[in-house]
Amino acid sequence: MLYRYGTFIHRRAGLVLVLAALALTLCTALGIGAFGQLKGGGFNDPDAEATRAEQVIDTQFGGRINLVFLLHATTGSIDAPAATQAGRTLTRHLGGEPDVDAVVSYWTAKAPALRSHDGSQAMVAVHVTGDDDESTTRAKALISRYSVTGGTVTVQAGGSAAASADINDQVTTSLLRAEAIAVPLTTILLLLVFGSVVAALLPLLVGTVAIMGTFAELFVVGSVTDVSVFSINMTTALGLGLGIDYSLLLVSRFREQLAQGQPVAEAVAATVASAGRTVLFAAATVASALTALLVFPQYFLRSFAYAGIGVVLISAASALLVLPALLSVLGARVNSGKIPWSAAATRGGESRIWRRTTTAVQRRPARYAVPAVLLLLFLAVPLTHAALGTPDQGVLPKNTASRQVSDHLSADFSGQGDQLDVVTTAAVPPTALSDYARTLSQLSGVAAVDSSAGSYRDRAPAAASLDPTTLARPHAQRIVVSTDLTAKSAAAQDLVAKVRAVPSPAEVGALVGGPDADLVDTSASIGDHLPYAALIIVAGTLLLLFAFTGSLLQPVRALLFNALTLSATTGVLVWMFQDGHGAGALSYTARPMDMSMLILFLCIAFGLSMDYEVFLISRIKELHDHGTPTADAVTTGLARTGRIVSAAAALLAVSLLAFAAGTVSFLQMFGIGSGLAIVLDATLVRAVLLPAFMRAFGEANWYCPAPLRRLHRRIALAEA
Repeated sequence: MLYRYGTFIHRRAGLVLVLAALALTLCTALGIGAFGQLKGGGFNDPDAEATRAEQVIDTQFGGRINLVFLLHATTGSIDAPAATQAGRTLTRHLGGEPDVDAVVSYWTAKAPALRSHDGSQAMVAVHVTGDDDESTTRAKALISRYSVTGGTVTVQAGGSAAASADINDQVTTSLLRAEAIAVPLTTILLLLVFGSVVAALLPLLVGTVAIMGTFAELFVVGSVTDVSVFSINMTTALGLGLGIDYSLLLVSRFREQLAQGQPVAEAVAATVASAGRTVLFAAATVASALTALLVFPQYFLRSFAYAGIGVVLISAASALLVLPALLSVLGARVNSGKIPWSAAATRGGESRIWRRTTTAVQRRPARYAVPAVLLLLFLAVPLTHAALGTPDQGVLPKNTASRQVSDHLSADFSGQGDQLDVVTTAAVPPTALSDYARTLSQLSGVAAVDSSAGSYRDRAPAAASLDPTTLARPHAQRIVVSTDLTAKSAAAQDLVAKVRAVPSPAEVGALVGGPDADLVDTSASIGDHLPYAALIIVAGTLLLLFAFTGSLLQPVRALLFNALTLSATTGVLVWMFQDGHGAGALSYTARPMDMSMLILFLCIAFGLSMDYEVFLISRIKELHDHGTPTADAVTTGLARTGRIVSAAAALLAVSLLAFAAGTVSFLQMFGIGSGLAIVLDATLVRAVLLPAFMRAFGEANWYCPAPLRRLHRRIALAEA
């Protein structure tokens, strides 16, 4: 079927290219609008208790403080007449802003917690209205209007809304910086790998079609549901990377067919029938892994499924539709503009390095495999003390304004511990509310409790003492629980559980929210949905690789190898980003691993590893199906395909590792982790563990019970 399809594409190559050009133009026009549809945030479960508490606070109590303006007196005290005038003016202007519905200022409240220990700084805290995306956009406008870098006082903005704005800006800057590094390096590597200028341009074209097609898809999806702006990063990185992978495989096979003396028409058809089938299964395995992200309720993760599945399928479609048409038109001219000193990985023939390596490993499989496995297990050791967290100002560089404000508040002000908000959606009698607040104040780790029935303090006042009248509504109550525990620590998370365990004073119950509660609920949400995601990945891998190879052992082997690679890579990430090794060189702050980004990394790295699994096993299976013994099929298959995998892995790793030059730590973690996983997979796993395993099991590698063998032959999905 694929051979006939390849023949059809060859005969209609001109028409296919014209239609592809029209489609690219349309997708570009639509894709430009995608950026206006995408949103920030999306890290929380919309049905979690902390999220519902946040919604009650927003609708009933004017929302939680999410933007802080920190005023620093240029000289003298913040209470000096000039500084006082500046503070009062800022407070008055902020109170008149249409997007601000709550203002707490040192110059009006005179609360000691709003003034620094040395008297040189004070704050004005406000709540900016809107959802995550709206409040971030509105906060950015307020920051641009009211931030001051000189004069009587310096004004800097912090808080969650300011941090979100800074993260969005830093991600954009990081993406541009990564592309500025990756594109020139990738272009040079493409010339070296493909060996000719014309061939090197083909994957760039396929990648462009994939990227613009996915942007158009995101515009459509973003029009009907929430899609994270961070999905743009995946689209550009994977679009170019998979375009290179699939083009490398197809162009390599096309050149090989031409070298055997086949006419262009037959070479195109044979390429689509063999390498094209591999691309189909490779795309299916990557898309299957990314489908697992759809089970999570956080739209941050779901967005990467929308973008990832789209870019994978569009990359495959472009490689199987546009590329064969281009090869039909180019013919032997695909080798035009030859570079004599290039590696020429796609000129056909075998790699002597891969043949010698595979031969040595198969001669003594245990001698090579055991050290490789031990090394991967050693790299995974830091996983034993991994800690999980959620994004905050700590992911930003220390010279970012919102990060500096956060650091100043922690170091220079009293009572700046996190707060838990306990809210009810029904009225509570004053006596019951007072008893409830008093009980909460007696919990270990609680510094103060504020409610409309009274305040209870132990060590420090609340950061911004609220007027008791603002904590009560006709059908709702708000109790603010202040703590001096380290934010998002194990003790802070335990306190969330203790507060939730106290019987509610209202018949409808109480909702507990706040940053620490968000972390607890996000951890629970991801933990609850993770088994379903893992089931989708495992089941998809087993089914697809069985359909591809007709073996029961090969899918299990692939899962075990991927588990080793991902464990080792994640261990390295914990060692770097949680333990702080490399923090000075890359300018990040050691902190717990971001849960959402870690799940994203695992799914993408798994899918890309399966990409190379399919590349290699397809050639080995093809040779074995033609009667070559397993050991010889492995040696010859790796000799012919190993160089392609090495080149593809190097090109994709460059695109991903370029994110290390960014300034947002979770983006650095994702890029380094994905790039490292690809490198480990293409070296230790494919060059050592794969041939060692295949040698150890011999013909048993292809074992399949008779009923399943008949089923496999009937559906005829194996490459042969």
